[in-house]
Amino acid sequence: MPGTLDRIIEYMQTAGWGQWEIVVVDDGSSDGTPEVAEAAHQVHACVRVLRNPGNRGKGYAVRHGMLDSQMDWRLLTDADLSAPIEELEKLWRAVRDGDAAVAIGSRALDRSLIGVHQPSFRETAGKLFNFVMQSFIGLHLRDTQCGFKLFRGDAAKQAFERQRIERFGFDVEALFVAQKLGFRIVEVPVRWNHVEGSKVGMLNGAQSFVDLVKIRWYQMTGKYR
Repeated sequence: MPGTLDRIIEYMQTAGWGQWEIVVVDDGSSDGTPEVAEAAHQVHACVRVLRNPGNRGKGYAVRHGMLDSQMDWRLLTDADLSAPIEELEKLWRAVRDGDAAVAIGSRALDRSLIGVHQPSFRETAGKLFNFVMQSFIGLHLRDTQCGFKLFRGDAAKQAFERQRIERFGFDVEALFVAQKLGFRIVEVPVRWNHVEGSKVGMLNGAQSFVDLVKIRWYQMTGKYR
């Protein structure tokens, strides 16, 4: 985490992005993350720390951060920076040069940009999940699970206010809701490297398939209105 914060701060300071902030969401971690983030806040006021009420899941943490931020554009990025922070420029060009409200990093559009691949069983499971997802809920994106997404403020607010899934199916849900609300989504190929130590196991992967059923049910019963 210290290296992540230092790298993002240095990039934002030198790239000329204007007003910005870094929101770190602590989801009941026990690895010292909140202490590191608090220490960074003492040096850089642009770093803010939010604490979840215990361990609620990645979906809850992302929603917490997205709704708490007041920025006009809000980037979701994983703490391991598997997609380098410099790839933000690609997402920004995609929304700046068009009418999209959401730009998502994609590993599927140009796999030559993947430096370090995931284990083969995870890549295969990801492709299967994407096929089922597109067929079942009609969200025609090639890679919804890359943790590098840029939302316009109003799109973030409206999508994440309606988000209900608190664990690993939240990516699909937020994008599905944003699309249903009429926000245009563009997919952008980005550099990406698998980082060892992922907490996503087979049980989480299976739960993601269950979450697709939940999304379909919530849509049919009007939960996203």
